[in-house]
Amino acid sequence: MITSVRGFKDIYGKEAKIWKKLENIIREVFSTWGFEEVRLPILEKTELFQRSIGDTTDIVEKEMYTFIDKGNESVTMRPEGTASVIRFINEHKLYTLEKNLKLYYLGPMFRYERPQKGRLRQFHQAGVEFLGDLTPYAEFEVLSLMDCLLEKVGIKDRILYINNLGCPDCRKTYRNSLLKYLENNQDLCEDCNRRKITNPLRILDCKQEKCKEIIKSAPKILDFICVDCKKHMTKLKELLTLNNISYEIDPFIVRGLDYYIKTVFEVHAKGLGSQSAILAGGRYDNLSKDLGGYDLPAVGWAMGLERVVLLLDETFVEDDSLDFFFIYFDDRGEKIILPLINNLRKKGVKVSYDPSKSSLKSKLRKADKLKSKYVVILGDNEINNGTFTLKNMEKGEQFALPLDKLENLEKEI
Repeated sequence: MITSVRGFKDIYGKEAKIWKKLENIIREVFSTWGFEEVRLPILEKTELFQRSIGDTTDIVEKEMYTFIDKGNESVTMRPEGTASVIRFINEHKLYTLEKNLKLYYLGPMFRYERPQKGRLRQFHQAGVEFLGDLTPYAEFEVLSLMDCLLEKVGIKDRILYINNLGCPDCRKTYRNSLLKYLENNQDLCEDCNRRKITNPLRILDCKQEKCKEIIKSAPKILDFICVDCKKHMTKLKELLTLNNISYEIDPFIVRGLDYYIKTVFEVHAKGLGSQSAILAGGRYDNLSKDLGGYDLPAVGWAMGLERVVLLLDETFVEDDSLDFFFIYFDDRGEKIILPLINNLRKKGVKVSYDPSKSSLKSKLRKADKLKSKYVVILGDNEINNGTFTLKNMEKGEQFALPLDKLENLEKEI
């Protein structure tokens, strides 16, 4: 028997209904905020992610699904959405059409990492990108959207953490100070000892406990940011406070992608254990230019849907019970019931039936399993008498009605 690939999951039944409702809420809120959907390809040129995410990040070094295609070109299954959005904007010259662009995407991403609860090799993200605004109002726009979305989904027990990584100029000063702090420390993990040379800020994002302990006493980047970056962060905090969006400052948030500058943030939800981050993002003003495109300031975030679904249960979805379940036993009943079923379905009435030759008792059990509110029974006696039996499954009551009442059955309950 062939089984699914490790880290790739089938979604079915109640869980699929939760996903569908979650995605519907996401699309509704994004649309309300004026964000327009872009459907991105799953395969991109590998260079796109090497240049955007960074050659020394774990994603590029260890996690990407990369292969040489039949045209001898290196391609990668997208590990995240932002780089693809920027590629799309530059390729189609969309920035020439209007100053600000508000885009969203929804779909699967791929990273080869150790599968665990809430972290799969095929995972799904919903993300927004607000492009063309250098001011803190851009961050506020996407964070107020985030706040509204999570409220509507019902994720109440959450914390927004924010940090400021500074601009390229003030980050250099911090980098030197961090290296000085780390230069005599021999207890870092193997990856972090390599990062000291390639990308020291990545050490702040290490998940190894011994590295996390060392970093606790490291210099804080907020002590090194320039006046303009401080003003930017102060204004953002004012906007969040004004609109009752609570937050906490976390000076160790750097994110796992190299393109972020200034504002970065994460949202953590209780109930997920150590993998508690459900949403993350930040500002990436230089990414478009770095990819050979326009000078395009931008802010965005992505939400991991698998982790959000773990916080939801069956009460999140509406009642999925049937309105009617039809039971008949011969050709006479079939000729009456099947056209009726088609008409009811066209009206939006949820119905099903059992065409098998099984017993009445067996068919009633099936109706009960499908949570049908009512059962219509059309046997030989009913047809001969010009009637049908309508059974209320919740109350256990049943009564006979004339066959002509079937035409407007939904009005009889």
